[in-house]
Amino acid sequence: MDDILTIRTERTPNPNSLKYKVGKMLIPGGSANFPTKQSAETRSPLARRIFELEGILGVFIGSDFFTVTREEGIAWGDINARLAPALEAFFESGEPVLQGKAPADRPVLGDIGVSPQVVEKIQQLLEDKVRPAVMQDGGDIIYRGFQNGTVFLEMHGACSGCPSSTATLKIGIETMLREQLPDIVQSVEAI
Repeated sequence: MDDILTIRTERTPNPNSLKYKVGKMLIPGGSANFPTKQSAETRSPLARRIFELEGILGVFIGSDFFTVTREEGIAWGDINARLAPALEAFFESGEPVLQGKAPADRPVLGDIGVSPQVVEKIQQLLEDKVRPAVMQDGGDIIYRGFQNGTVFLEMHGACSGCPSSTATLKIGIETMLREQLPDIVQSVEAI
């Protein structure tokens, strides 16, 4: 008997992003962000198929879900009607979700004025306290550096361009990091 693939959609705080819970492992313990069609061309057969649909601006793939960001004015019903056969064809093909080795997540800006132990503490706090909640909302948050008291983070998936992402950064993450690392972390900024 063939495995039946069940996909559930979940709303995200971003009205232009929808999370698709797949019910099977896509990227064990990781994620991949495809903010453009070109970024998916050589790395992800799954994202490439999704980008073939009209009105898709971005695809983010998490461990057992993916998030699609649409163009303003494109109806979710239209996307979902075309997405179902594309997903069926992808999963029947046996193609991998990702091709090749994923690039390592390295800080983009570097770490200036802080010890490696503090960077490790910041990354651990983000991993333990922030990423699970952000992934629940169909996105991810990646540490990109520390300079002069400011932690720089990159938002992926539903979090990128989300109206509530500024509140998440400033009220949630910045407050938590400032409480945990007083006199070190002064602010948090998105890049």
